[in-house]
Amino acid sequence: MNDFVRALSSTVGTKFLVAVSGTILVLFVIGHMLGNLQIYLGPEAVNSYAAFLKSKAGLLWLVRLGLLAALIAHIWGITRLTLANRAARPLPYDVHKPVKSTYSSRSMLMTGLILLAFVLYHLAHLTVGITDPKHFHLLDPLGRHDVYSMTILGFQQPLVASFYIAAMGLLGLHLAHGVASIFHSMGWSRPRLAPLIELIGRVTALVVVIGNISIPLTALLGIIQPSQGAL
Repeated sequence: MNDFVRALSSTVGTKFLVAVSGTILVLFVIGHMLGNLQIYLGPEAVNSYAAFLKSKAGLLWLVRLGLLAALIAHIWGITRLTLANRAARPLPYDVHKPVKSTYSSRSMLMTGLILLAFVLYHLAHLTVGITDPKHFHLLDPLGRHDVYSMTILGFQQPLVASFYIAAMGLLGLHLAHGVASIFHSMGWSRPRLAPLIELIGRVTALVVVIGNISIPLTALLGIIQPSQGAL
């Protein structure tokens, strides 16, 4: 056990932990986006999907706890690596001109912490119903939680929609570097594959950002509307 802890505490071990936890979170982000995009299939698809998840409460909470553990491990690892890099050069450059690093790679800690704040708000908004309780308690004609209308009504508020869109921009910035870093940290990269790996990271980020921001944008523009009974 002590050897395992020492291994994780090393720079290589910490990078491995960040990569594994990052992989879990990336897969969740993609799966979550695909589930959310069912909103374009109408209220029946969304509300039945939400009811199915609610019926598997035990499994759902197990997944949530696993994601929480992955998120904590990811933030801890990134924080530790960032502090270690700063400690290695206690005196700043007189003139710092990054050659190979990108802004997304240099801002991983900042974007990660901001995204953590967004996740907490997101849970309060659409999972717990603290920030918008009048929409949270809507029911569809079958007596199910009307997640479809709740989501659209929430995003028809410009401030809420703008916050989500900005957060997705930061998520894209984080993913653009993070996905490529997973390949490098896991030892799956080769010099000749570097351009392809960077492209995979950028394409993944772009797909996730476009998919996620399409929902608040279409709700805000009135392209998708809540169910008649929810108005």
